[in-house]
Amino acid sequence: MGRSVSYPSGAIVTFTLLEVDDDGDWDFEYEWLRADLSERAAAAFPSLAAHDGWRGREDRILRRNAFADFGVSVYGGLVAVWVVERDDGAYWDAEWRTARSPRAQQWLRQITPRFDALFGDYDCFGHMSNGEGVYRKRGA
Repeated sequence: MGRSVSYPSGAIVTFTLLEVDDDGDWDFEYEWLRADLSERAAAAFPSLAAHDGWRGREDRILRRNAFADFGVSVYGGLVAVWVVERDDGAYWDAEWRTARSPRAQQWLRQITPRFDALFGDYDCFGHMSNGEGVYRKRGA
């Protein structure tokens, strides 16, 4: 069965490519991509602070604020850049004291158009029955 790139459930997600000409350069290109995405996210959304973590086994958190995680997932050469409401213990402990989830959802709605414009190079049209995604380059 085929599959596509992972990203957290409920995430706002855009897609791009990690183009590696020589397999020996894969680690270098991936590190460069992570640094570039992190810098661009910090410039666009200053409340996102550097954070090194994971959501599950495949989704890498690069930045975080009080409401959301910003990160990247890679499968083959396809890259999912995503932002999603936090889902960690400290967040839910704070949510219990003062409702954060409605504010998190509002923040995510506000940044969606800018996020999509900054990070999206491809659109996903859906998935085939074997799980593989169908993508088209924007402006093509």
